[in-house]
Amino acid sequence: MEIDKKMVEYVARLARLEITEGEKDLYTRQLGDILDYVEMLNELDTKNVEPVFHVVPMTNVFREDEVKEGITREEALKNAPEKEKGFFKVPRIIE
Repeated sequence: MEIDKKMVEYVARLARLEITEGEKDLYTRQLGDILDYVEMLNELDTKNVEPVFHVVPMTNVFREDEVKEGITREEALKNAPEKEKGFFKVPRIIE
């Protein structure tokens, strides 16, 4: 896949980023280099390589669940910037 300036502008718009013309040129070149490198990796013979999701063998370490005392409402609200009637007060987002 060829990366061009138009694609960089499109991705920047999706990410809501404002980038300069110089950055567009830089990112176009850098993304092109990354894709070229990935294409080189696609040429490797991996027929006899087992798929892995992690290079170091790992096992989950589980512990027993323990019931512990929680914090009080007053402790939870102690550092809240705004509170009302015993709850966190946040800006309304649905009108």
